[in-house]
Amino acid sequence: MVQVAETLPLFPLGTVLMPGASLPLHVFEPRYRQLTIDLVTGTVPGKEFGVIAVREGWTPDQDGINGLHRVGCTAMLRDVRKLPDGRFDIITRGARRFRLLDVDSGSRPYLIGKVAWLPDVDDDHTPTEHLHVLARAARAAHQHYCRTAWRNEEWREPAGDVAPATLPHLLAADCLLPMRDRQRLLEQTCPTRRLRMVRALLSREAGLLSELRAVPAPLSSYLVEHSDN
Repeated sequence: MVQVAETLPLFPLGTVLMPGASLPLHVFEPRYRQLTIDLVTGTVPGKEFGVIAVREGWTPDQDGINGLHRVGCTAMLRDVRKLPDGRFDIITRGARRFRLLDVDSGSRPYLIGKVAWLPDVDDDHTPTEHLHVLARAARAAHQHYCRTAWRNEEWREPAGDVAPATLPHLLAADCLLPMRDRQRLLEQTCPTRRLRMVRALLSREAGLLSELRAVPAPLSSYLVEHSDN
């Protein structure tokens, strides 16, 4: 399959955005304030930008593309609140995965990525019935994790009609998986392997929480802030 490159504004973060997941952002750096303005005014069409995770110990300002993971997820701007001092609180939702091909750091105040979209490829040719079996197993692992980690009011299950290929990203979105695992899950393009992967990750994390008798902080307390790297 020939990859057709497109350009996309980039918002590097110390987290991995999953397709379908909600991501609140507190925007205070001047360059990302400008990105927010460009999104709102239509200078950037479609109200869509790319969220891509920064490699641990690296910074995109100093290390360029080498400081970034190669696969990210676009964020669709859903709501914007401008604060009196010019900062913004915005709500976004993950949409499309992309592969980062190159980075332009000179055209705009913020980074511009040359990207190719990353569709799913069912290398395993798994029958639909088997996918649904794997989806039920993944949901069960998610329920076990959430009952171990959160109080009942702090989590909810994805809707019953969510497609098996989409389900793993939504299951992982409200669980505090290590960033390296979230990145692996984002990069996985085979739905069957992704379902197996999320089930294994959530089962592992639930077991660790039970052994340590530790409970993560509520998800509602998290607001991602972006600072200079």
